[in-house]
Amino acid sequence: MKNFDFNTLTERVSNPDTYVPWILNICIALSVLILGRYLVKFILMLVRRGLERAGFDEILRNFICSLAKSFLYLVLLVIALDQLGVNTTSLVALIGAAGLAIGLALQDSLKNFASGVLLVVFRPFSVGDYIEAAGTAGTVRRVNIFSSVLTSPDNKEIIVPNGAIFADTIVNYSAHDERRADWVFGIGYEDDIAVAKGVIERLLEADTRVKQAPEPVIVIGELGDNSVNITVRAWVATEDYWDVKFEITEKVKLTFDAEGVSIPYPQMSVHMVEAA
Repeated sequence: MKNFDFNTLTERVSNPDTYVPWILNICIALSVLILGRYLVKFILMLVRRGLERAGFDEILRNFICSLAKSFLYLVLLVIALDQLGVNTTSLVALIGAAGLAIGLALQDSLKNFASGVLLVVFRPFSVGDYIEAAGTAGTVRRVNIFSSVLTSPDNKEIIVPNGAIFADTIVNYSAHDERRADWVFGIGYEDDIAVAKGVIERLLEADTRVKQAPEPVIVIGELGDNSVNITVRAWVATEDYWDVKFEITEKVKLTFDAEGVSIPYPQMSVHMVEAA
C-alpha cells in the first residue's frame, strides 16, 4: 500500500493554481446566474413592450412571455454550467433525451400546452370576457402555458386545464356588444292579456337601456297548465344585461300587483269521493 505523503498534499493545497481556477469559475457562474436573471427580466420587458406596441392581445402577450421566460432561463442555466466546466454538448443531448421521455410521460400536459397555443392563435375569447367552458363559467383573467385562470361571479379563482377548455364547447357571453334578454311572465286565465302586455311594453319603453331597434317582442308563448305565459324578448347592451334582467322582472311584478294582474302559481284540486 502506498504511503500517504502529507508534504505533497500540503504543497498542492498551498498552491493557488490548484483551487483558484475553480473558485474563479464558481464566481463567474454565480455572476452569470445573478446578472443573467436581471438580463432575462429586461429582455422580457422589451418583448412585452414590443408586443403591446404591435397591438397583440393580452392573452397572446402573456403566453409568448411565458415561453420566452422558460427558454431564456434554460439558456442561462446552460451558460452557467459551461463556466463550471460541464460538457454542455452532452448536457443539451441529455436534456433532449429527458425531454422526450418526459413528453411521453406527460402527454396530458403536452395536450394542455398544445391547446394553450391553439387558444392563443384562434382567440375564441380575450382577457375580461365572461365565458362558459369545461363545466365552469367566469371572467377570463389570463391564459398560461398549461391552464387558464377564470374568476367566478362570487370572486373565486378557477384554474382550468387548457385541454379541457379547447375540447369543450366555449360560450363567450362578451363576444358581442349587444345581448338579448328573455323573460317569461305567467298571468291567470281570467286576467286581461292586453293589460298585461301593455304593462310590459310601457316598462320596456321607459327603460333607456332597452334597445327599441330591433323592437322588443311581447307574445303569448304558451297556454300552460296554470297560467297564460307571456314571452318577452328585448335587446340590451351586454354590460347592462343582468341589471336590466333583474330590474324589469321586479318592476313587472310590482306593476302587475298595482294593475290587478295576477301571477298564478301551480295548484292542484283534489276531489274526495265517498265510497258507497
